[in-house]
Amino acid sequence: MADELPDIQIFNQTNVSIPLEQSFCEAIAKQLSDKEECSFNFVEIVYVDEDKIVQINSEHLDRDYITDIITFRYDDSDHNKEIEGTMFCCAPRIVEQAKEFNESPEREFLRIYIHGLLHLAGYEDQSPEQKEQMTQKEEFYLEIAAKRLK
Repeated sequence: MADELPDIQIFNQTNVSIPLEQSFCEAIAKQLSDKEECSFNFVEIVYVDEDKIVQINSEHLDRDYITDIITFRYDDSDHNKEIEGTMFCCAPRIVEQAKEFNESPEREFLRIYIHGLLHLAGYEDQSPEQKEQMTQKEEFYLEIAAKRLK
């Protein structure tokens, strides 16, 4: 079981082209799970538009604004070994951020994906310290992923 790739499903409900392949996402999730000592059983990535992300943000988090990702974990596992969840990603916002940060769309979509996996693995980003830890981990996994892209 430990050598199996996680079940990653990608759904694009937008007209934005998503630069991440399912097999690549599975490989990145496997590397992250190996290093973080967790395992992803099933992860659904749903790319939505601005209106849908605001609706999800409002209904579930009582926030009325566009964000790049909202992550929900569904499993009841307290040992991080059977993680199941959904990432709602705002594809148009991710494209905008890539331009703002002078990054390639591929790298920004990848960063957001890694960010979501870290949330599913139990990392938070509410405090400045947590944000710093998340950023460091994102950068670490981005470097690993970048080597796979070459």
